[in-house]
Amino acid sequence: MVRRIDGASSLEHRPRSRLVAIGNFDGVHRGHRAVIEAALREAHERRLSPVALTFHPHPAQVLGRGAQAPLTTLARKVELLCSFSDELTVVVEPFTVALSELSPAAFAADCLVERLGASVVIVGDNFRFGHQRAGGLADLTRLGEQLGFAAHSSALSGDSDGPFSSTRVRAALASGDLASANHVLGRPHSLSGRVVHGDARGRSIGVPTANLAEVAEALPPNGVYAVLVDRSSDGVSSALGRGVANIGVRPTSAAGFSVEAHLFDFDRDLYGQTLRLHLVARLRDERKFSGLDELKAQISRDILAAQSVLSAIPNPGGAAWY
Repeated sequence: MVRRIDGASSLEHRPRSRLVAIGNFDGVHRGHRAVIEAALREAHERRLSPVALTFHPHPAQVLGRGAQAPLTTLARKVELLCSFSDELTVVVEPFTVALSELSPAAFAADCLVERLGASVVIVGDNFRFGHQRAGGLADLTRLGEQLGFAAHSSALSGDSDGPFSSTRVRAALASGDLASANHVLGRPHSLSGRVVHGDARGRSIGVPTANLAEVAEALPPNGVYAVLVDRSSDGVSSALGRGVANIGVRPTSAAGFSVEAHLFDFDRDLYGQTLRLHLVARLRDERKFSGLDELKAQISRDILAAQSVLSAIPNPGGAAWY
């Protein structure tokens, strides 16, 4: 069964057969999990096929409003959403200027009814849709009554600090509070990229690193992190090992910005492969050392600290860490 559908028009035409949960789902955090799990329960009760509808690129990017770096890439978002249930289909609708210019009524009739075959539509309380974001939940409910689908908002989930949200994750990441960001996400924040050739300085001091290019996800402050590393190939991820990563400008050698990771007890060629670094804990700030000897001594301490943090996490075998 194909779990990801690019464009609602590619779905099999099945009128009023689906429950559709709409959202950006950036980060696929604990609040999103609660929404999808509730949608799956309701779909089962109503004997409907569950669908998560998301949009790509982000509307802010298409409309020139300055989109932020995502918490998850599109591929990772789809992977995480699909992990909730084998029954869930993720529809990635291309967001275009033409789509943004549809009226709320046209969007509901064309996308939700005609192409998605929605019988139930679930959105967030602050959901806006249609040209210039003219439509809200009340409009969606009214249109549903006219077009033959039910619409309602999803209940917010959270903790004593407030609702779980992507905004909350971003604020925690920006402040360096990795523990709070990971708490809201329900797993470690991750960065992914392709391994490229670096300057080999790490290897020259006995600490080879994998340098990641094309990292798209939101970055935490520069520093050193304990990480779990997955390798991804053809949409399938598997655990590669534990390690320590540096995010920053490498001031001791003035080598410029990089995201690089040293994997413990690992020295195989990874060039050209795609890795995902799960940031489990922040160990320290990045700082400049007097020379390579002092840097090497600190890296040895960083490795011991990371090993201590990561030792309690069981190896998932052939599966991905998260």
